[in-house]
Amino acid sequence: MRYSIVLFFLCTFNLFGQHNSQESSEIIFHGKDFFRLEGTIIADSLKENRYDRLPASYKGIVREPVWELSKSSAGLSIRFITNSPIIKVMWEILNDFKMNHMPETGIKGVDLYFRNKKDDWQYLNTGRPQGILNEYTLIENMTAEEREYKIYLPLYDGVKNIEIGIESGSFIRVPDRNLEKPIIFYGTSITQGGCASRPGMAHTNILSRKLDLDVMNFGFSGNGRMELPIAELISENDAKFYVIECMPNMLSPEKITERTIPFINIIREKNPNTPIILVDLFKATFSVLNNKVLEESREMDNALNIEYKKMIDNGYKNIFYVESLNALGSDKEGTVDGVHFTDLGFMRYADFLIDKFKKLNLIDN
Repeated sequence: MRYSIVLFFLCTFNLFGQHNSQESSEIIFHGKDFFRLEGTIIADSLKENRYDRLPASYKGIVREPVWELSKSSAGLSIRFITNSPIIKVMWEILNDFKMNHMPETGIKGVDLYFRNKKDDWQYLNTGRPQGILNEYTLIENMTAEEREYKIYLPLYDGVKNIEIGIESGSFIRVPDRNLEKPIIFYGTSITQGGCASRPGMAHTNILSRKLDLDVMNFGFSGNGRMELPIAELISENDAKFYVIECMPNMLSPEKITERTIPFINIIREKNPNTPIILVDLFKATFSVLNNKVLEESREMDNALNIEYKKMIDNGYKNIFYVESLNALGSDKEGTVDGVHFTDLGFMRYADFLIDKFKKLNLIDN
């Protein structure tokens, strides 16, 4: 790759502030043929870029903000097996995006996990972004034994390319595909991962580790509005179940009334029995004293609940309504701004969802 050569020489001068005791060993970088991409239901051949979340054909179908947000790699991860004593990563991002309430490590960094001896995914390190072109030593000085690794990709920026660097003489190979059906999430900035400190802490990524399942993230910041083209797309996959958490972006009770049942109907046409979960409005911490926000929240939830009851009364099966009150804990300490989740909030929400999934018999206890 054109930037691989540039970054190789940059690495020689140790510009990223990391001492590398294995500098004398040659590092070989490996691209897409050496790892498995997870968190997507769309074939590479159908996308403008491998790390997009929507097919190229949707460019003229969805609204422009949705299309632009689909370029962010939220929920995507790569998985590989290697015996290298050192793992480096090089990645090129699209925009070098910044926000005032979310760390750049979450926006455009990468997270490394490995499968430990308990068969759990354990965090190792985060690749810190430096700009458009990035290189980072994620782990070194390991024993040269075979291990399985997972790297989560940026939440609020896109990836043009990513390569894994291992010591020459070591092997790297693609693991077997997870044959379990995936869980599909559709929602808002929170679904996309705002405002996790690093990619692995978005709730869809936490769930992918805790449940050892592929979890698809169709979170579009400010633009998760139960739009029918998205329903068409996600309905084409044989999912374990769907989680629809669009309420913060639904604009008004009238929009909820107008869109909920048509959205569900599209999914139902191709997936007549697949469970669908509707999550009500996440409650802003300040709604406890802001009476206007509190009343608007009640009206939004009431509108969703009415549509849910209509479906139940009309014989819809496997449709579930989940109340999110206290999903982040009763202490209200789970957000960065009263709305968007911190790592604490995401972890609590993931545990909350797992408990709900078990009670609904959607996953094993």
